[in-house]
Amino acid sequence: MNFEQVIGLEVHCELKTKSKMFSGAPVTFGEAPNTMVNEIDMGMTGTMPALNKRGVEYALRVCHALHMDIDELLCFDRKNYYYADLPKGFQITQDKRPIGRNGYLMIEVNGKEKKIEIERLHMEEDTAKQLHLSKYTLLDYNRAGIPLIEIVTKPCIRSGAEAAAYLEALRQIFLYTEVSDAKLEEGSMRCDVNVSIRPYGSETFGTRTEIKNLNSISNVQKALEYESLRQEKVLLSGGEVIQQTMRYDELNKETVPMRSKGDAVDYKYYTEPNILPVRISHEWVEEIKANLPMMARERVKKYVEEYDIPTVDAKILVSTKTESEYFNEVIKYTNNYKAASNWLIGDVQAYLNAEGHSYDDITLNPEYLAKLINFIDESVISSKQAKKVFEIMMKENKDPEVIVEEKGMKQISDEATLVALINEVLDNNPKSIQDYANGKDHAIKYLVGQVMKATKGQANPRKTNELLSSMLKERIN
Repeated sequence: MNFEQVIGLEVHCELKTKSKMFSGAPVTFGEAPNTMVNEIDMGMTGTMPALNKRGVEYALRVCHALHMDIDELLCFDRKNYYYADLPKGFQITQDKRPIGRNGYLMIEVNGKEKKIEIERLHMEEDTAKQLHLSKYTLLDYNRAGIPLIEIVTKPCIRSGAEAAAYLEALRQIFLYTEVSDAKLEEGSMRCDVNVSIRPYGSETFGTRTEIKNLNSISNVQKALEYESLRQEKVLLSGGEVIQQTMRYDELNKETVPMRSKGDAVDYKYYTEPNILPVRISHEWVEEIKANLPMMARERVKKYVEEYDIPTVDAKILVSTKTESEYFNEVIKYTNNYKAASNWLIGDVQAYLNAEGHSYDDITLNPEYLAKLINFIDESVISSKQAKKVFEIMMKENKDPEVIVEEKGMKQISDEATLVALINEVLDNNPKSIQDYANGKDHAIKYLVGQVMKATKGQANPRKTNELLSSMLKERIN
């Protein structure tokens, strides 16, 4: 019997606002535990929450990027449960009226496109962070109250590869809208997955398990693939899949039960009494939409169709917004789009990697890189010389024109000058002329080398070859 996977993802994303969702405490990462909290975060008596407008704006940015229907009446609810990481004993969230519904995100897996349907996006506050030690657990309340958005897909994902592609595309949305740094390793983007299997052709859902605490996109894919195979073995052996909450053991590359999961928990939602419904203006919603940057998917299409860049290269260029924006700046000063792409994907990226940097750290003026590309196209310098100029440019952020002048690198392309130099070389090498006449091809390479030696490598190689071939034929004839 063949089975198909039925997967739904719940993604939490911390928003990089300056302050928390319902208090003025700062949002930071890496500070000493329990130093970035205030009375509201700790749920002290008599404190009142105040809604962070920037947090709402960031949620709207993502809603627009995911093509969602937006609820312009903001309503908040209390989700009641009593964990140590929830100081108030409840979480302020959105239950019945999320800010966004019915969205989608296009992904590509093995060259095929698929629409991933998104059920909802709602705003809420984060909980404290638990630090599990060998004999006890400590709590850091710095994270408590940080603005969160939760994005829930419909159960329309059918493989671990599709789940990974969706998460990567969603992460790009967070980065391009500039709402979060979306670092799974730091917890600013977190993913829980629900997975079940069913026979192909069946419309009935199987018993699902939930996998929590996944800290990388690759681990999401690995966990889903392992858990699906585990469920398949259980069913084929005549057993029943138990509804459980699992974790992924990265060391052993397997899913491990954390606890059994019965009926859905009754969180006893009710309307948050201290935050009245807020009507946001339609004009503000549309203004946020109008100011969104072009997303990665649209940029790939533009680079391929307008700039004739290969799809593989275009996808690399848009892997981060900073790289894409840098490319856009470079091509303001050169029409050689392919060369610009090649330099960024190749030499620039290699240099940044070697220095332990990324495009966020690049200091090179994009106009200088464009000028270097134009110098090669115009035969001002050779490709080999360009590599040397590039090294200096990256270290010193120096105009390539200045470097070329200082280093005396400018190519000799003037035909009269080259003809005179070639004649001199030919006069001094009659044997090579005879060798060429006898069909020995190495002779022309030797003569080109003599011209390059005489000009200290500054003779235009292409033009030198063309002129030398022509002048040799004249002398032989």
